[in-house]
Amino acid sequence: MDSNKRVILAVSLSLLVLLGWNYMFPPAPPLETVPQNLSAPNQTAAPASQDAAQVMPSSPTVQFIPSKGEKLSVDTPLYRAVINSSGGVLESFELKNYKETIDPGSRNIDLVTAQSMTKAPMGLIWNSLPTWAQGEWTVQGGDLDLAAGQSGTIQLSGVVGGVQMDRVLTFTGGTYEVKEEAKITNVTAAQVQGHLAFSVSSVPLTAESDKYNTTKIAYMTAGSLTEEGGQKDLQVGVESTAPAQWGGIESNYFLLAMVPTSSDMFARAKLEDNVYRMTMADQVLLDPGITQLRTVSYYFGPKTAKDLSLMPKDLKGSMHYGFFHIIAQPLNQFLNFLYGYVGNYGIAIIILTIIIKLLFWPLSHKSYKSMEQMKKLQPLMAKIREKYADDREKMNSEIMQLYKTYKVNPAGGCVPMLLQIPVFFALYQALLGAIELRHAAFIPTLPFTDLVWLADLSAKDPYYITPLIMGATMFLQQRLSPPMGDPMQAKIMMFMPVIFTFLFLNFPSGLVVYWLVNNVLSIAQQSYMIKKSK
Repeated sequence: MDSNKRVILAVSLSLLVLLGWNYMFPPAPPLETVPQNLSAPNQTAAPASQDAAQVMPSSPTVQFIPSKGEKLSVDTPLYRAVINSSGGVLESFELKNYKETIDPGSRNIDLVTAQSMTKAPMGLIWNSLPTWAQGEWTVQGGDLDLAAGQSGTIQLSGVVGGVQMDRVLTFTGGTYEVKEEAKITNVTAAQVQGHLAFSVSSVPLTAESDKYNTTKIAYMTAGSLTEEGGQKDLQVGVESTAPAQWGGIESNYFLLAMVPTSSDMFARAKLEDNVYRMTMADQVLLDPGITQLRTVSYYFGPKTAKDLSLMPKDLKGSMHYGFFHIIAQPLNQFLNFLYGYVGNYGIAIIILTIIIKLLFWPLSHKSYKSMEQMKKLQPLMAKIREKYADDREKMNSEIMQLYKTYKVNPAGGCVPMLLQIPVFFALYQALLGAIELRHAAFIPTLPFTDLVWLADLSAKDPYYITPLIMGATMFLQQRLSPPMGDPMQAKIMMFMPVIFTFLFLNFPSGLVVYWLVNNVLSIAQQSYMIKKSK
């Protein structure tokens, strides 16, 4: 079997592994867990000299009770939030520009649910004490109604475990950032030492059936992004091994994060009662009457470059597209650029695919030309294999001589194909993680009917029309390619369109459109090459 065919088979199998892994081995659903103490995910790593019991002191599980305090609302052009005056716990954060479904009457997405509220998002923990439950709190300020660019504050004060806490929460219209200044004052006659932890919590941000968009914990240390979606590990608890620039809970499309801006803090996370909790914690040492300040920026919103670029400490780095991020990021930006002109992301995907195909036309042309040359040599190669079936060394020598006689480079089709693979994978990742495709319509209804069809490019084709057509194009493309020399490998290639079609049935339709258009263009190019060679 020649090198071209080996590369084709290798690439096909690699794609099968890449695309099939998440489908065949999706993250396991959360297991039922016995409630554990709140301190486990909420304390920062301590110096090695400290006793483990001091790092993670035990305390009873205390949940947030919404009715305890006064509800304060914050209304901006982007969201409507509700803060509880008992410790400043976040009770609601409703995104005005993002709906739960594509139905006309769908509700806005609320990043805080009744279940996640039990873990007290934006609640402070002091030495394992839930300040929202242990402290007596007073509040200054009332409901806020902020236009774009306007700012307003809510001030909360309480005494917990020998320290007075003064929280100043600043909201600004036009951004998803909430800034906090937390002053901790020792009101006792003795030195006080403890851990202060800021927290966010969330139920899974995606449906359990969505295999291509899972909820994960993420944090960045020294410019390096870490993501953890393994639920068994998260049920035990994970933590950063170094101070984190930021930490949060994410899906492909949304992010709840904290960015400490005044000091280095360690990130810790845990999955408990099907709720993800992330904390950023720091050590505090206070002499009597001394006050220390800790500042944090919260982010509750979509993963868009425009909004995340306004945040400090490279929170925009949470928009990461995997191994080929350096290629995927500009492709995503160019897709949005095209959308600005055509106003339809489906059309923008088609145009982007055509442009990429045109850029790689010379390489593809060279690859197809080499494949056609190899195709013409197949009868001669078959005779050589038959003649020297018992002498492999002589067979290989004769085949190499055949290449030299007809001036054919057996690797001529390999290099152009390999150079295109990074772009191919990068665009796949870019489309998979683009929030712009969420609820973006391509062809809202089936032509000549009122049946909803490609009305959401982040969801699967409800009638499986595009995956089936994509499978047919793969089959046709395979028929145009030179036949495989090895019968077993030929059979593997024969089943590839069937396997890929099965995988694509539940793919986001935006990805299927890309693959389908790419296949059609490849067929057109191959047909042109075949016609030209005759």
